[in-house]
Amino acid sequence: MTTAGKTVLIVDDEASIREMIAVALEMAGYQCLEASNVQDAHSMVVDHRPDMILLDWMLPGTSGVEFARRLKRDENTAELPIIMLTAKSEEDNKVQGLETGADDYITKPFSPRELVARLKAVLRRATPQGVEEAIEVSGLVLDPVCHRVMSFSKPIEVGPTEYRLLQFFMTHQERAYSRAQLLDQVWGGNVYVEERTVDVHIRRLRKALGEAHEHLIQTVRGTGYRFSTKAS
Repeated sequence: MTTAGKTVLIVDDEASIREMIAVALEMAGYQCLEASNVQDAHSMVVDHRPDMILLDWMLPGTSGVEFARRLKRDENTAELPIIMLTAKSEEDNKVQGLETGADDYITKPFSPRELVARLKAVLRRATPQGVEEAIEVSGLVLDPVCHRVMSFSKPIEVGPTEYRLLQFFMTHQERAYSRAQLLDQVWGGNVYVEERTVDVHIRRLRKALGEAHEHLIQTVRGTGYRFSTKAS
């Protein structure tokens, strides 16, 4: 995937951090916007429609976590990818950041190389080659051309990462995959994403599918997950 023309909004109240990130991203071919608070960031989202947000957890006034929740609740920005920047390294805080709707998190301090690698992984949007026809399983339909998921003809709202995860599962049914294999297939082999991230997105996907279809994604103890219409 080319980075040309991709715009990243950097939201951090420390100018030195914004500058460090901007230099690294511009060297990698991205265009950068900067904001020091949520109010300015929201204006830039509306006016410039960035392709991704790098969002600091702790911001003056409204927190980055609350801003992420707000963006994910708005249908106009629900699919805007977000990476949380945080000095909080505790596991619970990382998971909380993902559960707000963020696609990934990265803990300060981080290297520019790690940041760019994570950003590329999250920005992956391309439909896998050869997957163009709609897939139907037990009333669950994924249409890659329209980028839409339907449950018994009713649309289901899924985030971009959950969509790619579901697409992989529906095109690779009845086989158990480890978390590492799913990271490689869905996240693009990005070694910087922790395996725990897979569990968070699986939980979000099951929640989106609801009672009618959540059973299709089965936990395989000691291995990982499988997509199956058969009882586990």
